[in-house]
Amino acid sequence: MRKSSVFLVVLLTLLIALVACQPTQEPAVDVEVEGDAEGDVVPEPVEEAAAGEEFKLAVILPGVITDSDYNTLGYIAATEVQTNLGIPISYSESVAVPDVERVMREYIADDFNIIFTHGGQFVSQTADLAREFPDVYFIGEFDGPVEDAPENMWVIDRNFHTGFYALGALAADITETGRIGYIGGLTLPFSYAEVHAIEQAIADSGQDVELQAVWAGDFNDPSTARELAGTLIADDVDVILGSLNLGMFGIFEAAKAASDPVLVTAKYTDKSSFAPEHYVTSLLYDYAGPMEEIIQRIMDGESGGYYPLGFDTGVALQLPLANVPEEVNSEAQALTDALAAGEIEVVKNTEPVEE
Repeated sequence: MRKSSVFLVVLLTLLIALVACQPTQEPAVDVEVEGDAEGDVVPEPVEEAAAGEEFKLAVILPGVITDSDYNTLGYIAATEVQTNLGIPISYSESVAVPDVERVMREYIADDFNIIFTHGGQFVSQTADLAREFPDVYFIGEFDGPVEDAPENMWVIDRNFHTGFYALGALAADITETGRIGYIGGLTLPFSYAEVHAIEQAIADSGQDVELQAVWAGDFNDPSTARELAGTLIADDVDVILGSLNLGMFGIFEAAKAASDPVLVTAKYTDKSSFAPEHYVTSLLYDYAGPMEEIIQRIMDGESGGYYPLGFDTGVALQLPLANVPEEVNSEAQALTDALAAGEIEVVKNTEPVEE
């Protein structure tokens, strides 16, 4: 369902409660939801937008903006663009892959000329419509460059594997049993790349650590995630790297139920409130900065391009780490600094991993 943005006390209060774990990333605007299917957000114009072509941004999300996770980050990116660049925005939540083309066409018919699809599952349809509508700018996400990308399409490369190299090195450093686990959602290329990056980090560390990787078949199934985490814990795994959305609840519940100490890392947002005694850190993703830069470049005349995320832009390891010795914090900071500087090459290997 399409909604307009600019809300007041009720929705802002809800977002603050749900995104309390990421205080630095709360939406910076008031939003008034009018229930109008066409309702666009029209902020005060700024000089940059008024100087040339008029822009309107449409954001298409695979889930709800209140998930305090991946979709919240996409929504925050849109509101930051609205606030800082003065561009009207509108968004659609819970869009399934079969519906994304229709939703994009509806926005284009309503004169939206920047379309952002927040999710790698939408990249093919995004590229196809970019070719069909050369006067509209498209921003898609993928896990690498898009072959023969249209000139009017920006590709945000999420590079999840780089972040999981850092998590793998951290897990190898803090495990007491020498056994760590990875729980993913679906067996997708980016998930395989995350596992191989963990393996590379373990090999680079020179430590005798065993990795067990399993998949829940769903990013949002806490029950299955808890069952898998329990099985790993029963097999002496004491550090679990989660690559899930709502499924993270299940991993943390399994950690809390364990008889021996189990530590957990997460992804996208701060999830320390889930299980403070078992939480170590999260890979924090910021789409607001990259989106604002990309749209500013569109406004400046760059119609398309490639924008890789990494520890130098869009990705951060949440510090200080929790429930680990203080010296591990310094080591983690040094590692992410080295990754940001390009001193460590993390191989993007998407070959399938056997469970």
